[in-house]
Amino acid sequence: MVNYPNGKKNTFHHEKTGAGRRGMELEKEINMTNDWYLNQDIAVIHKKPTPVQIVKVDYPMRSAAKITEAYFKLPSTTDYNGIYRGKYIDFEAKECALRTSFPIKSIHAHQMVHLEAVTRHGGIAFVIVRFTASDETFLVKAMEMVEYVRTCGRSSIPYAWFTEHGILIPYSYVKPVDYLKIVDDLYFKETVNE
Repeated sequence: MVNYPNGKKNTFHHEKTGAGRRGMELEKEINMTNDWYLNQDIAVIHKKPTPVQIVKVDYPMRSAAKITEAYFKLPSTTDYNGIYRGKYIDFEAKECALRTSFPIKSIHAHQMVHLEAVTRHGGIAFVIVRFTASDETFLVKAMEMVEYVRTCGRSSIPYAWFTEHGILIPYSYVKPVDYLKIVDDLYFKETVNE
């Protein structure tokens, strides 16, 4: 953390967030990283919009409309998708405030089924999990997480499992969540090293 002479505090990384904003900081950083990938013509990966059914709108003024009631149309699949090096890429991103484990209920069953289908059809599928307490962000292949969830008989995944099966994504200022470096190592290793 850096303190400026005017008394303001600034962190070069992300600040801790409350339950109501959980996931927003990670999402913001992934979006920044994806914008950098797009601007550098490295990949085209975007956040998927969540389909919403608007039920009620208030018009306090003619020029302003305020949505006061809306519902999700369908359960969403995952957060992000796109294309990288000619391959379809699809992933979910989650933040976790717990120190010792990641609640399995944080990822819905239909999301796991979707990631499994993407893998089965030759796409690249993974999950990015940030442990906010330790300020660590991991990338885990979707199928490793799917298999663990199917066989673990637990309601959470231990933090130690992520350190063993996940890959730590290092933070950088320009690309806060540079996950494609890890995707290269996991899925394109033979072509990267040529």
